[in-house]
Amino acid sequence: MKSSEVRNLTADEITAEVEKRRQELLDLRIQSAIGQTSNPRRIRVAKQEIARLLTIANEKAGSR
Repeated sequence: MKSSEVRNLTADEITAEVEKRRQELLDLRIQSAIGQTSNPRRIRVAKQEIARLLTIANEKAGSR
């Protein structure tokens, strides 16, 4: 998800996306631990997406 797309979301939608990404990251970590991961780079991408979402959420909260 691009930054411009995230900026158009509400705070509740951003929170929901963060939870969705965290669940995905958990699933990817479990797959990695048992050796079933099809794309190991996806773990890194998921972490970056979580950070992007949280950064924009904090920017919105600070601008109020």
